[in-house]
Amino acid sequence: MKKKTNPGLKIICLNRKASFNYFFEDLIEAGIVLRGSEIKSIRAGKVNIAESYAIEKDGEIVLINSHIPTYKQASYTNHNPIEDRKLLLNRREINKLIGRVNREGFTLIPTKMYFKKGKAKIEIAVAKGKKHFDKRQTKRTRDWNRDRSRYVRKTS
Repeated sequence: MKKKTNPGLKIICLNRKASFNYFFEDLIEAGIVLRGSEIKSIRAGKVNIAESYAIEKDGEIVLINSHIPTYKQASYTNHNPIEDRKLLLNRREINKLIGRVNREGFTLIPTKMYFKKGKAKIEIAVAKGKKHFDKRQTKRTRDWNRDRSRYVRKTS
């Protein structure tokens, strides 16, 4: 059976290691403040959010360490590839996220970047880090599911 996809959603990049390293509590959609050369580079599909995270800076949520390479055809107005990028959220959402990060020890991790109705959006996960034994358990269940599907496929 084919998965249903949202026709207005075009995924640019995923952070696959995030689900292995963190337990997700909430997923929040946020806009990103970008310059013209950044959005051109994103449309070309050359984005890396694997090592990025979000923090609170001056009462705003900022995406740190995301890599959007420079756009070759841009002139002298090109951007810095590893610049901090402001995330667009409501004040109530920002206060809620700041409270959860400060009090409960959560981390803000980007899970995927996508276009929604022509606008670049990023999905932020409120996450808690996994310990080493949690990662081993995740790997064990993933391997077992893979082997089980092989056995079922061979017997059928």
